[in-house]
Amino acid sequence: MAKTKTTYICQNCGATSAKWIGKCPACNEWNTYVEEVIEAPSKRAYTWDKTTDKKVSSKSPIPLSQVEEEDRGRIVCPDNELNRVLGGGIVPGSLVLVGGEPGIGKSTLMLQIAMRLRSINILYVSGEESSNQIRMRASRIGDLSDHLLIFTDTSSQEIFKHAKQIQPDLVIIDSIQTLHSNAVESTPGSVSQIRECTGELQRFAKESNTPVFIIGHITKDGQIAGPKVLEHMVDTVLQFEGDRNYTYRILRTTKNRFGSTAELGIYEMSGSGLREVANPSELLIPQREEILSGIAVAATVEGLRPMLIEVQALVGPAFYGTPQRSATGFDTRRLNMLLAVLEKRGGMQIGSKDVFINIAGGIRVDDPATDLAIIAALISSYEDASLDPDIAFAGEVGLSGEVRAVSKVDQRIAEADKLGFKQIFVSKYNHKLNLDKYKIEVVQVARVQDLYRKLFG
Repeated sequence: MAKTKTTYICQNCGATSAKWIGKCPACNEWNTYVEEVIEAPSKRAYTWDKTTDKKVSSKSPIPLSQVEEEDRGRIVCPDNELNRVLGGGIVPGSLVLVGGEPGIGKSTLMLQIAMRLRSINILYVSGEESSNQIRMRASRIGDLSDHLLIFTDTSSQEIFKHAKQIQPDLVIIDSIQTLHSNAVESTPGSVSQIRECTGELQRFAKESNTPVFIIGHITKDGQIAGPKVLEHMVDTVLQFEGDRNYTYRILRTTKNRFGSTAELGIYEMSGSGLREVANPSELLIPQREEILSGIAVAATVEGLRPMLIEVQALVGPAFYGTPQRSATGFDTRRLNMLLAVLEKRGGMQIGSKDVFINIAGGIRVDDPATDLAIIAALISSYEDASLDPDIAFAGEVGLSGEVRAVSKVDQRIAEADKLGFKQIFVSKYNHKLNLDKYKIEVVQVARVQDLYRKLFG
């Protein structure tokens, strides 16, 4: 009979050790090793088939050309934003991890999607809420239906037993930190339990061809809680982000084996759930009655979606000795680079000034095409001269002060044209532009100095 095995596991990265050590050699964190008891291998959960109770026989390697190609397509959701971030819909047999801060709306999003997918049978497993609590939230979100089955338990074996009987078309787990497996004797939420339960869900999804959504917690640093191997085991990782002070939420793809990782979906939180935002530009560009300095509009692209966002800049004298450099929603190191370009190439005495940059609405961007709008907003605030609110910008700025060409410039121009902008500044090096098909005036600039002259004479 196999003996019970005891090992020490790092709760930060999942590294194992035969004895306790103070500093983890893998992640360099201190005092993260915890002793966990793992049961003998004979008690571990076996691999099963969806239609029978028999163990699956061992498989032998076969040539790739002999692998049967299934005709079963993706499950298209009524939620267009979710379809976008998943690459066109839910892939059968996929394992999707959804992470986000507490109270951001992860459970609401999953329950709302489950209630709207009326064409398939869905098993919603909750280890955090009772069935009555889920019913209260569901009554607020929408109409109830019998296609959605609720099961409140934390045992993985019980979940698989009922899944085998029900044979659902989709399984939602809320959340992975609450599940526990009989194969591991550690507490729920530990590294061993998260890894074991995720492995069992992975085998269930692949063998039964049933898509599984897993809701996961995050740490105080914003990382998904549990070992890093958790993100490697799943097929898709979705990060649900948002500021509590704003009503909208962003569903961002950080890993996707079946689509692009540059997509994002935008929702607006309301009392009746999450509402899809089809045109985020109208949400991110507020209508102003007074025209102020230091404000510019950037034409950016997230994945395949063009968006227009408002960039705000404030340049003022430094009263406390050392000038401050602060950016909200923008990379501070890139801001320092743009300030150096303005100092060296533009001749602006900005080194002794306090500089603050804010991307309005709380959204975070890393598109290099935002550089030109940042430069325009900084010049506007430095000169205390307002820009025309009907002007947009799309261009990357290099260290020599040149305005570099950016990708998907046609989509950026078309989005600004659709929203009624009169002008858009792009790089002179964007070739093959058919300017005749746009109503908007496209102004091409080669250097930062050209931008300054065209804006302020």
